[in-house]
Amino acid sequence: MSEGSDYDENGREGDGDFSDMLSEMRILLPGAQMLSAFLVILPFNSGFAQIVHMEKLLFLATFFFALTSLVLLSAPAIQHRVMRPLKDRVRFKRIATRQIVAGAFALAIALVLGTDLVISEVFGATIGLLAAGLMALLIVVFWWVMPVYLRRKI
Repeated sequence: MSEGSDYDENGREGDGDFSDMLSEMRILLPGAQMLSAFLVILPFNSGFAQIVHMEKLLFLATFFFALTSLVLLSAPAIQHRVMRPLKDRVRFKRIATRQIVAGAFALAIALVLGTDLVISEVFGATIGLLAAGLMALLIVVFWWVMPVYLRRKI
C-alpha cells in the first residue's frame, strides 16, 4: 500500500493513514474560517441595521451553517487528540470522513446562502437568487457529481 492511500492493492480499506485527511482539512478549514469571520463582523457594520428582516434570517442561517461546518471539520482533529492512543485507526478514519463530508455539506449550504445574502444586498433579490443558484450548481457538480463520475471511470 502506498503512503496516504485509502486502499491496498486488493481494494480493501487501508490502515488509517491520516495524511490525506489532513490535506483535505487544510483546504476546507480556511474557507469555513474566512466565511465565519466575515459573518461575525457583518452585524457590527453600520448598514446591517437597515437590512430587511428576511435578510437577517438569511444571515442567521448562513452563520449557523458556517459555524456548523467549522465544528464538523475540526472535530476529527480534536477527537484524535482526545482519544490518543487510537485503538482502531480504520474505524476512526471512517467516522472522521463522515464528519468531514457533513462539514463540507454545511459549508456548501453556507456558501450558497452567503452568495444570496451578499449579491441580494448589492444587486437585488432576483440576481441574488440567480447567483445563489449558480453557486449551488457549481458546488453540486464539482464537489458531489464529478467525484462520483470520476470514481466510476477510473
